[in-house]
Amino acid sequence: MANTSIQNKSTSFFEKTINPFLQAGVIFGAGLAVMLLTKLLINMGILHLSDRFPYMISAAFVLFYALFNSIFSLTADDMNKYWFHSTIAFAGLTIGSAVLAYLLSGIKLEEAGSFKWIYTVLGFCYLVFLSILRGMRRIVFLAQQEDREMDALKK
Repeated sequence: MANTSIQNKSTSFFEKTINPFLQAGVIFGAGLAVMLLTKLLINMGILHLSDRFPYMISAAFVLFYALFNSIFSLTADDMNKYWFHSTIAFAGLTIGSAVLAYLLSGIKLEEAGSFKWIYTVLGFCYLVFLSILRGMRRIVFLAQQEDREMDALKK
């Protein structure tokens, strides 16, 4: 019976505030691992992929960061600080993973086809994701405030 307060605590992964730099670092490491694994498999002759494949992996992990970082922004105590750190981490992740893709593929970003535009679209979409979730958070806050005011009037 003493553990009921512990059991009632929410343990959802999405209710924890996670540092954006930590998120970007973990995603960069995962992207690096996937890129190195595919490079190894290509060198061994097991896979036959485009030379631009590291850019595809890079863009996929940048999108992954954009989605989950936007979701995690809902739990941030200070949205302005979280946004600032998130955008810096996003820029660092995007540049770092693009440089890594260049190093592993030997192809410059300008020569990698449409990936330069893909990174631009990802940046724009990331800002849209953050804006939508910030607006949603504001609407929920206003609805909760209205509920509290209605409850106070009923009493």
